[in-house]
Amino acid sequence: MKIALDVDGVLADVIHAWLLYNNKIRTTPILKSDISEWDFWKRYNINKFDFYKELSMCWKSWKDIPPTETDLSYASEELSKMGTVDIVTAREDSTHGDVRNWLKMHGVVFKNYVGVSEGTEKAKLDYDVFIDDSPLNAKSILARKKSIILYSQPWNLDFPDPRAIRIHELKNATSIIDKINCN
Repeated sequence: MKIALDVDGVLADVIHAWLLYNNKIRTTPILKSDISEWDFWKRYNINKFDFYKELSMCWKSWKDIPPTETDLSYASEELSKMGTVDIVTAREDSTHGDVRNWLKMHGVVFKNYVGVSEGTEKAKLDYDVFIDDSPLNAKSILARKKSIILYSQPWNLDFPDPRAIRIHELKNATSIIDKINCN
């Protein structure tokens, strides 16, 4: 079993760091509870390129980015007992070192680190199951008839396709992968 595990929004709560940054530089504060769609920044008239540049900039302070949940080390170790777990992430090249440092600091267990330039490119990769929070990635993964476990976040709650199996904690992915493995 080959498992692709996303970072931003699944392991790392980088949006928390971005919200702190945003609320210092812009007049309209945004709370995580205000986010209900993937491209929420449009609603606040934030340029897409500015948003992604700022998100990347937050990784320069990687020690300050909180995990999405406690005990990621245990959850990722349990996943690795089910097969090969690779970190598969879409980001600017300049942040890969910061992300690797963050993963090490939190004891995340994985075999390979795979970077792609666009999230939807993940679907082209050879994995049996993807664990991701992006509704755009989920759509492209499902279009290629692959399995997606959707890590629940405010920006994906309206994702309509029931083939995406939703989890609220990473440890819950093991029982789902076990069922996928049996099919």
